Amino acid sequence: MHEQNSLTYAQSVNAALREALSEIPNTLLFGEDVALPGGVFGVTKGLHKDFGERVFDTPISESAILGGAVGSALVGMRPIVEIMWADFSLVALDQLVNQAANVRYVSRGQLSAPITVRTQQGTGPGACAQHSQSLETFFAHVPGLQVCMPASAQDAYDLLRTAIRSDDPTIVIENRNLYHGPKEQVTTGGAVEPLGGAQVRRPGSDVTIVSWGSMVRTALEAADALAAEGVSAEVVDLRWIRPLDITTVLTSVTRTRRLLVVHEAHQFLGVGAEIVAAVAESGIELLSRPVRLGAPDVRIPAAPSLLAAVIPDAAGIAGAARAVAA
Repeated sequence: MHEQNSLTYAQSVNAALREALSEIPNTLLFGEDVALPGGVFGVTKGLHKDFGERVFDTPISESAILGGAVGSALVGMRPIVEIMWADFSLVALDQLVNQAANVRYVSRGQLSAPITVRTQQGTGPGACAQHSQSLETFFAHVPGLQVCMPASAQDAYDLLRTAIRSDDPTIVIENRNLYHGPKEQVTTGGAVEPLGGAQVRRPGSDVTIVSWGSMVRTALEAADALAAEGVSAEVVDLRWIRPLDITTVLTSVTRTRRLLVVHEAHQFLGVGAEIVAAVAESGIELLSRPVRLGAPDVRIPAAPSLLAAVIPDAAGIAGAARAVAA
């Protein structure tokens, strides 16, 4: 049954987790501080109290967390695990890349690994280089792994529901800067969305701006500024990095014939390069060269003033879009 709720991004994640634990008996939820403390960001608050030992804390060992997820999945469970920072997943790439992603293939389809890995990434003042990396390209490059990045409270709920019910390992990358923002109207219950699919967040006719994750909100802010100048920007939210819905992007670019891709991750070898390549290979005749806008090839600084110089902001996006649309 559909219900309308006023929820923050974090509360939307909690609602999706609560629903899964209520409706799917073989679901487990575990990770560092997810049970008794309710999550370092408060996202899993109340779940241990209501679901007992199915929600539990783990040692500070990402290798153990993801290894336990693979093992429990192979014996019939549907684990949801939290990796506190995406950066920390790098110590457990064997479990993700060599084990979870390969289960279906090496077992000739007899086994699957229905694992949901919840993590968060993104920059923030003082976060510095080991707590601020954007790693979606790492994961999306691996066949067998699925990757999504919800930008809204509604998607934080919907995409997590879809991920939990997938029979293949899925990485849900959230953003801590979105967790406790303003409440939004979120529809809960009802049918679970199919996996994949981008969405047009703002229609436009002069230039297509493609983004994902928290940067979608910055792109929408830039589009508002551009509209005041008479430039109509269409904003496409990828939502899923793998599988990548390039059809929605091509449909938009066919209409606007101009493309700007914006992401918080480093520009070099990022998802933006894949999108630009796909548009170039499609043969769409563009009116201006496609442009990527991302972080330069540097480590993420801790100082707010330096951070502001590294990560694209609304003014920078609007400036790049003006140049593309000129």
